[in-house]
Amino acid sequence: MKTSISKFSFFLAVAALALTFSAFKQGAKPWPVPDKFEKMTNPIKSDASSLKEGKELWAKHCQSCHGKNGLGDGSKAAQLKTEPGDFSVAAFQKLSNGNLFYKISEGRSDMPSFKKKVDGDEDIWNLINYIRTFKK
Repeated sequence: MKTSISKFSFFLAVAALALTFSAFKQGAKPWPVPDKFEKMTNPIKSDASSLKEGKELWAKHCQSCHGKNGLGDGSKAAQLKTEPGDFSVAAFQKLSNGNLFYKISEGRSDMPSFKKKVDGDEDIWNLINYIRTFKK
């Protein structure tokens, strides 16, 4: 009987720990985006030049956390308080360009604001064009 209770208690402890960790890693707070950004469209054509610029910006500013292919597996990802996410999944790719522009520009928590780190809005739009290549 004691062994059964001990095994059951151990199982409950492991399950509670797993649920807590899962909720912490996946339970990111909602990130509301103002309507004016949600409705923005990308003024930069997604051509070879834009994608090249976006890829260079990605390598310099984003890859260390988000990974080479946007899978959230960068070298610094494990050190973050919030999971960097997988940019290749359909749910992410469905976000509007304005949504991404806002989040990249403003940042929050582990995600820094890039409006002063890059040369201007055009760089952010090039980066968004490149992020759109991360489809499964």
